[in-house]
Amino acid sequence: MEHTTAGKKNTVHILTYVPGIGIREVILTNGCPGGETKCIVRVEECRGPADCGWGKPISESLLSVKIPCIFVPPENRFQYIWKMLIPDQQSLIIPNDSAILEVHRDTHPVAFECDTIEHDELIASVKYTVYTTAELETRRFKKPSTDIVLVFVLITGVIVCVGVIFAITFIILNW
Repeated sequence: MEHTTAGKKNTVHILTYVPGIGIREVILTNGCPGGETKCIVRVEECRGPADCGWGKPISESLLSVKIPCIFVPPENRFQYIWKMLIPDQQSLIIPNDSAILEVHRDTHPVAFECDTIEHDELIASVKYTVYTTAELETRRFKKPSTDIVLVFVLITGVIVCVGVIFAITFIILNW
Protein backbone atom coordinates (compact mmCIF):
# COMPACT_ATOMS: atom_id res chain seq x y z
CA MET A 1 0.00 0.00 0.00
CA GLU A 2 1.11 3.51 -0.71
CA HIS A 3 -0.20 6.47 1.30
CA THR A 4 0.64 10.18 1.04
CA THR A 5 0.56 12.19 4.24
CA ALA A 6 -1.19 15.19 2.67
CA GLY A 7 -4.23 12.96 2.03
CA LYS A 8 -4.26 13.69 -1.70
CA LYS A 9 -3.43 10.20 -2.86
CA ASN A 10 -4.06 6.79 -1.35
CA THR A 11 -3.16 3.86 -3.57
CA VAL A 12 -3.94 0.27 -2.71
CA HIS A 13 -2.35 -2.67 -4.53
CA ILE A 14 -4.62 -5.70 -4.60
CA LEU A 15 -3.03 -8.93 -5.81
CA THR A 16 -5.41 -11.53 -7.11
CA TYR A 17 -3.73 -14.50 -5.44
CA VAL A 18 -2.34 -16.82 -8.04
CA PRO A 19 0.90 -18.56 -7.16
CA GLY A 20 3.60 -18.01 -9.74
CA ILE A 21 2.25 -15.23 -11.89
CA GLY A 22 -0.86 -13.13 -11.36
CA ILE A 23 -2.60 -9.81 -11.89
CA ARG A 24 -2.55 -6.87 -9.48
CA GLU A 25 -5.09 -4.02 -9.49
CA VAL A 26 -3.82 -0.60 -8.42
CA ILE A 27 -6.79 1.16 -6.81
CA LEU A 28 -7.03 4.86 -5.92
CA THR A 29 -8.99 5.39 -2.70
CA ASN A 30 -9.08 9.20 -2.74
CA GLY A 31 -9.56 11.74 -5.54
CA CYS A 32 -11.52 9.52 -7.91
CA PRO A 33 -13.69 11.17 -10.59
CA GLY A 34 -17.42 11.51 -9.97
CA GLY A 35 -17.08 11.30 -6.19
CA GLU A 36 -16.36 7.56 -6.31
CA THR A 37 -14.67 6.18 -3.18
CA LYS A 38 -12.46 3.77 -5.14
CA CYS A 39 -11.32 3.58 -8.75
CA ILE A 40 -8.94 1.29 -10.62
CA VAL A 41 -5.88 3.19 -11.84
CA ARG A 42 -4.23 0.30 -13.70
CA VAL A 43 -3.87 -3.46 -13.82
CA GLU A 44 -0.37 -4.89 -13.79
CA GLU A 45 1.33 -8.26 -13.72
CA CYS A 46 2.89 -9.49 -10.50
CA ARG A 47 4.79 -12.56 -9.33
CA GLY A 48 4.26 -14.81 -6.34
CA PRO A 49 5.97 -17.98 -5.12
CA ALA A 50 6.81 -20.33 -8.01
CA ASP A 51 5.52 -23.48 -6.26
CA CYS A 52 1.78 -23.56 -6.91
CA GLY A 53 1.13 -26.95 -5.28
CA TRP A 54 -1.54 -29.29 -6.63
CA GLY A 55 -3.93 -28.03 -9.30
CA LYS A 56 -7.40 -29.04 -10.50
CA PRO A 57 -8.08 -30.14 -14.09
CA ILE A 58 -10.07 -27.82 -16.37
CA SER A 59 -12.11 -30.70 -17.80
CA GLU A 60 -12.50 -34.37 -16.96
CA SER A 61 -14.20 -37.35 -18.55
CA LEU A 62 -13.96 -41.07 -17.88
CA LEU A 63 -11.41 -41.38 -20.69
CA SER A 64 -9.23 -38.26 -20.47
CA VAL A 65 -8.31 -35.15 -18.48
CA LYS A 66 -7.20 -31.67 -19.59
CA ILE A 67 -4.71 -30.04 -17.22
CA PRO A 68 -3.37 -26.47 -17.57
CA CYS A 69 -0.05 -24.84 -16.79
CA ILE A 70 -0.01 -21.53 -14.91
CA PHE A 71 0.07 -18.56 -17.31
CA VAL A 72 -1.38 -15.13 -18.04
CA PRO A 73 -2.28 -14.01 -21.58
CA PRO A 74 -0.69 -14.10 -24.05
CA GLU A 75 0.18 -17.71 -23.28
CA ASN A 76 2.66 -18.03 -26.19
CA ARG A 77 5.20 -15.81 -24.42
CA PHE A 78 6.02 -18.63 -21.98
CA GLN A 79 7.72 -21.99 -22.36
CA TYR A 80 6.06 -25.00 -20.77
CA ILE A 81 7.82 -28.17 -19.64
CA TRP A 82 5.53 -31.08 -18.83
CA LYS A 83 6.88 -33.97 -16.73
CA MET A 84 5.48 -37.30 -15.64
CA LEU A 85 6.48 -37.81 -12.01
CA ILE A 86 7.62 -41.35 -11.28
CA PRO A 87 8.16 -42.35 -7.62
CA ASP A 88 11.81 -42.89 -6.66
CA GLN A 89 12.99 -42.11 -10.21
CA GLN A 90 13.85 -39.12 -12.33
CA SER A 91 10.79 -37.51 -13.90
CA LEU A 92 10.05 -38.21 -17.55
CA ILE A 93 9.84 -35.08 -19.75
CA ILE A 94 6.85 -35.17 -22.09
CA PRO A 95 7.31 -33.71 -25.60
CA ASN A 96 4.46 -31.20 -25.31
CA ASP A 97 5.16 -27.47 -25.16
CA SER A 98 1.56 -26.19 -24.98
CA ALA A 99 -0.13 -24.62 -21.95
CA ILE A 100 -2.74 -27.40 -21.76
CA LEU A 101 -2.02 -31.12 -21.72
CA GLU A 102 -4.67 -33.74 -22.48
CA VAL A 103 -3.95 -37.02 -20.72
CA HIS A 104 -5.72 -40.35 -21.29
CA ARG A 105 -6.46 -42.27 -18.12
CA ASP A 106 -4.16 -45.22 -17.45
CA THR A 107 -4.46 -48.41 -15.41
CA HIS A 108 -2.74 -46.73 -12.45
CA PRO A 109 -2.79 -43.12 -11.18
CA VAL A 110 -0.14 -40.85 -12.67
CA ALA A 111 1.24 -37.53 -11.38
CA PHE A 112 2.18 -34.74 -13.79
CA GLU A 113 4.00 -31.46 -13.26
CA CYS A 114 4.16 -28.39 -15.48
CA ASP A 115 6.85 -25.73 -15.19
CA THR A 116 6.12 -22.31 -16.68
CA ILE A 117 9.32 -20.58 -17.81
CA GLU A 118 9.95 -17.05 -19.05
CA HIS A 119 13.43 -15.90 -20.15
CA ASP A 120 15.01 -19.10 -18.70
CA GLU A 121 13.48 -18.36 -15.26
CA LEU A 122 11.00 -20.68 -13.55
CA ILE A 123 7.98 -18.56 -12.64
CA ALA A 124 5.40 -21.24 -11.80
CA SER A 125 5.17 -24.96 -11.20
CA VAL A 126 1.94 -26.93 -10.69
CA LYS A 127 1.27 -30.65 -10.14
CA TYR A 128 -1.72 -32.85 -10.98
CA THR A 129 -2.78 -36.40 -10.18
CA VAL A 130 -4.69 -38.16 -12.94
CA TYR A 131 -6.72 -40.99 -11.43
CA THR A 132 -7.75 -44.18 -13.21
CA THR A 133 -11.31 -44.65 -14.49
CA ALA A 134 -12.03 -47.15 -11.70
CA GLU A 135 -10.79 -44.73 -9.00
CA LEU A 136 -12.85 -41.91 -10.51
CA GLU A 137 -16.01 -44.05 -10.43
CA THR A 138 -15.25 -45.10 -6.83
CA ARG A 139 -14.88 -41.45 -5.79
CA ARG A 140 -18.22 -40.58 -7.44
CA PHE A 141 -20.00 -43.41 -5.59
CA LYS A 142 -18.55 -42.40 -2.21
CA LYS A 143 -20.02 -38.87 -2.32
CA PRO A 144 -23.70 -39.86 -1.81
CA SER A 145 -22.88 -41.38 1.61
CA THR A 146 -22.36 -37.88 2.99
CA ASP A 147 -25.66 -36.84 1.44
CA ILE A 148 -27.42 -39.75 3.20
CA VAL A 149 -26.04 -38.62 6.57
CA LEU A 150 -27.18 -35.06 5.86
CA VAL A 151 -30.71 -36.22 4.95
CA PHE A 152 -30.89 -38.38 8.11
CA VAL A 153 -29.85 -35.47 10.35
CA LEU A 154 -32.30 -33.13 8.60
CA ILE A 155 -35.25 -35.55 8.96
CA THR A 156 -34.38 -36.20 12.62
CA GLY A 157 -34.27 -32.44 13.26
CA VAL A 158 -37.68 -31.92 11.62
CA ILE A 159 -39.24 -34.74 13.69
CA VAL A 160 -37.82 -33.30 16.92
CA CYS A 161 -39.10 -29.79 16.03
CA VAL A 162 -42.61 -31.12 15.26
CA GLY A 163 -42.59 -33.03 18.58
CA VAL A 164 -41.57 -29.91 20.50
CA ILE A 165 -44.33 -27.87 18.80
CA PHE A 166 -46.95 -30.51 19.73
CA ALA A 167 -45.69 -30.60 23.33
CA ILE A 168 -45.86 -26.79 23.65
CA THR A 169 -49.34 -26.75 22.06
CA PHE A 170 -50.53 -29.47 24.48
CA ILE A 171 -49.14 -27.56 27.49
CA ILE A 172 -50.80 -24.28 26.39
CA LEU A 173 -54.20 -25.92 25.71
CA ASN A 174 -54.20 -27.72 29.07
CA TRP A 175 -53.09 -24.69 31.08
